[in-house]
Order: sequence, then structure tokens, then C-alpha cells
Amino acid sequence: MSLILAAGTILGACGGGDKDTGSKDNGKKAVKIGMVTDAGTIDDKSFNQGTWEGIIQAEKDLGIQKKYLKPAGTTEAEYLKEMGNLYDAGYKFIVLPGFKFETAVFHAQDKYKDAKFIILDGNPHSGDFKPVVKENTVAVFFAEHESGFLAGVAAALEVKEGDAGFIGGMEIPAVQKFNWGFQQGVKYANDNLGTNLTIKAENVVYQGSFDNVAAGGQIAAQMYDRGVDVIFAAAGGVGVGAINESKTRKKAGDNIWIVGVDSDQYADGIYEGEKSAILTSAMKKLDVVTFDLIKQELDGTFPGGKTLTYDAKNDGIGLPEKNPNLTDDTVAKAKEVYEKIKSGDIKVSDVQGSLFK
Repeated sequence: MSLILAAGTILGACGGGDKDTGSKDNGKKAVKIGMVTDAGTIDDKSFNQGTWEGIIQAEKDLGIQKKYLKPAGTTEAEYLKEMGNLYDAGYKFIVLPGFKFETAVFHAQDKYKDAKFIILDGNPHSGDFKPVVKENTVAVFFAEHESGFLAGVAAALEVKEGDAGFIGGMEIPAVQKFNWGFQQGVKYANDNLGTNLTIKAENVVYQGSFDNVAAGGQIAAQMYDRGVDVIFAAAGGVGVGAINESKTRKKAGDNIWIVGVDSDQYADGIYEGEKSAILTSAMKKLDVVTFDLIKQELDGTFPGGKTLTYDAKNDGIGLPEKNPNLTDDTVAKAKEVYEKIKSGDIKVSDVQGSLFK
């Protein structure tokens, strides 16, 4: 599975989204699949992009017609406006990537009863955080702590000894679980696999947004200056800034690394030839999940009214299939750990514990 596409390809892919150009083999008009972006762009190298790639794959394999809209802002009203614009254009299957859509989809699922909605990393609610998932909606969550755990194990095995850091965007459950899982993975490797990677409290930072690229670069620079060897950045655009800083340092000859998030960010870390600053990525298989739910809709088995969780057991999370910067030994050991999580032999906590060493 490949999650990385060139940004230009992705941007070009949404062109002509209003035209009824797609058709299924039976001659019927193609099902129209729409998406509203969150605060980031469609090529954010993270959540929007990973979700959109699943829709692109559905166009290729299932013959759907696609379109995305980017709201002017991030308010409930602005989200609802773009959802309404998609609906009015005939896009009655709408994918919403992120918790910021929770209250908007709560209202939309009643306002547009003949539409279908997927919300990723969130539950529809009225503002009281009490989930109300109607029959035309599916709420999807991921086991970020398991994905972060795998990344922590891989990072510890590769770096072996030194310091690690974590840069988060907003301090929300999904980002927190990446952090907690990463710390547990590092600790597991230290306790069981002969590594000695330390995570100090000063090197765990939540920037507070997902779009401040400059701040991400500054935080990463400060950590690297303190001697951090590898940073896990779960922060959207803030993470892009951290990746840029790591690329600059790698090009200058520094032996530092950064771990990507949500999708395989290897290509985003390339700084020279095919060399990348991305050690590996803690993935949520956004494209696979989005594609599968679209296929279920076309097959007549859309799981409306359900809240679904994707984890190691159903292969909804993991490291990339190809990890060019990991040794074969690290890859093999990470796979062993993945199978132990899948079987339940290793249980990764999704709550914070005493994890600093």
C-alpha cells in the first residue's frame, strides 16, 4: 500500500469534480463522493491527504466521481455550508476528516437524511460530547496508541541509545494517544530489546495547532539543539515544519531522525536524491478505511449507525510496508511486536501513565 502521492497530482485530481464524467460498468451515473477538508490543505501530508487518497483510489477502482471543498474557516457554520454545497451538487456521500466536524455532522445527519456521512476521529454530538450516530452516519476511530507504540519500538531499535522527543499539534485524544503509545513503545524496547532511548519531559511539546509550520520548525530545532536524536511529530502542518527542520539538518550532516504520522511520510522527508529524514511513520490507514467504507456503500452494506475502531486486529494501523531507513533486523522485530499486539500478548494503554524515564 502506498500512501504518498505527489501534491500536484492530488490537487489536479479534484479538477472537474462537478462534471458527471464518471460512470459505472452498468451505464449508471457514478456515485458522487464528496469530502470537506479540515483546517489543513488537501496536500497536508497528513490527515486530509490520507483520506483523499482513499477517495482517489475509489475513483480508480470503483468508478466513483469525487470532489472536495475547503471551507473558508473552521467554524460549524462554515463546515455546514460546504457540506450543503456538496449535497446540492449531488454529492450525497460525504467524508469528514477530523474531530472538528463533530457538531456539524450532528446537525447534517438530520438536515440531509438521504445523505451518508463518514466522520474520522470523531463522534457526532450537539456540543455536549454525548455521541449520537444516526443510521446515515458512521463514526471511525483508530488505535493511535498502538501505531505510536510500533513507531517507538522501531525508533528505539534503530537509534539504540540517546534521546527522543515528541511534538504534538492540539492536545486532543488522538494526538495524546500517539504520544503515550510512542513512549510505551520506547520503554518496551528498552526493557525487552536491549535499547536505551530516553524521553525527557522537556522534549514532549504540544504546539496547540495543526497549521503553524514555522512553530513546528522552531520546536524541532530546539529539541535537536538539546541533543534529541529522533522526534515523533503528530502535528499536521506543525509536523511539516519539524520535517523541514530535520531535512535541513540531515543535509548538513547531522545524524538525526524524525518519525512521520498518519500516512507514510517518507517522500516528504527527502532532502537529497532518495535520502529521507523520515525514519518510519506511525500510520492510520486512512486511505484503506475510506476506500473500504465507500465500497461498502456501493455494495449496499454501509454500516450506518455504528462506531468503528481500526486497530492492529483489523490491520487499521501500522508502519509502512517499506521502511528504507530501518534495518532488516529492526523491521523483523517490529513485525514480531505488531503480531503480539494483534494477538493480545502486548496490550498498549490508551491512557497516560508514568512513562518518562
